[in-house]
Amino acid sequence: MIRASALLKKALLVALAAASTLSACSQGSSPATEQKAAPATASVPAPIPAGPKLFVTNEAGGDLTVVDVGTARAVSTIPLGKRPRGVRVSPDGTLVYVALSGSPIGGPGVDESKLPPPDKGADGIGVVSTKDLTLLRIIRAGSDPEQIALSLDGKTLFVTNEDVGEATAIDTSDGHVIATAKVGAEPEGVNLRPDGKVLYVTSEGDNVVSVIDAAKFTVLKKLDVGARPRSTAFLPDSSRAYVPSENGSSMTVIDAQKHRILKTITLKGELVRPMGTAVSPDGALLFTTTGRGKHVLFIDTKTNAQVGDVEVGDRPWGIAVSPDGKMLFTANGPGNDVSFVDVDSRSVKAKVKVGQRPWGLAYVP
Repeated sequence: MIRASALLKKALLVALAAASTLSACSQGSSPATEQKAAPATASVPAPIPAGPKLFVTNEAGGDLTVVDVGTARAVSTIPLGKRPRGVRVSPDGTLVYVALSGSPIGGPGVDESKLPPPDKGADGIGVVSTKDLTLLRIIRAGSDPEQIALSLDGKTLFVTNEDVGEATAIDTSDGHVIATAKVGAEPEGVNLRPDGKVLYVTSEGDNVVSVIDAAKFTVLKKLDVGARPRSTAFLPDSSRAYVPSENGSSMTVIDAQKHRILKTITLKGELVRPMGTAVSPDGALLFTTTGRGKHVLFIDTKTNAQVGDVEVGDRPWGIAVSPDGKMLFTANGPGNDVSFVDVDSRSVKAKVKVGQRPWGLAYVP
């Protein structure tokens, strides 16, 4: 009886175990599926390659695209604020300064009376670290900043304030305003002569270039140039300046020491609207984007003759040159891309998608 009872108890336990297994299976579980899953592998962002970069301002996107030059690809996007336009690199290459504006986007054919009021709280200069690719701070720099230049030592920032007809000098260390100067209507371009002594400010509203003493920040002279001057490019030896006239389809050549006009170059091509300008490091060539003309023009600075062109994209504006002079880069607004142009072959080697309405760009070695 004792043995029969033991056998009965063992049989009962086996039956209970089988029932438990059957119940688990009916619920969709099994010993295999009940094991803990391996933890998911974290997504690691691809490392950003070392080497030269382009910092591209996206006016409609409110951010800055970082493009790796070696691989011709966008590697980072840095949020900035409203309407990033003009951009400059500090002399030591550690910082990028970007002009930000809360004024609404206008332009040809836009009824400005129907635009929303400006957001003055958004006006300023964004300071970006080229190492960490982060926005460090915003410097208040007067109303509606559009373009900027830097002193040779990087201690002073020069800003055009478009809607008030002024230029402003700012201490980069603490952001305080050093001085302001009245210039022409709707000042846009500002550039420092390579010797660091003089600034040229272009005013598209009244077709004037204001010559400013960089140390005293006083206006030395005003020059009448072609219709809607956009920017200034200097030869490396500070002897000459070139100012494009967007509505005049021309380029004004200026003696940059005596501040007098030497010549006006009539530019050739369809829908030529010269805007951004740059000079090759050896001073032999002047490059200018043509906006709605879709091209970059090449001008021989010895003869002041137009010697070539290349189609780069939709409405190119900003332009930069590599330090060796072999490559050009253009910001093509409506195309939302940047073109890489080989100077010798005068051909586009690559196009890189960036943000919305790229406006300006700067090369950081």
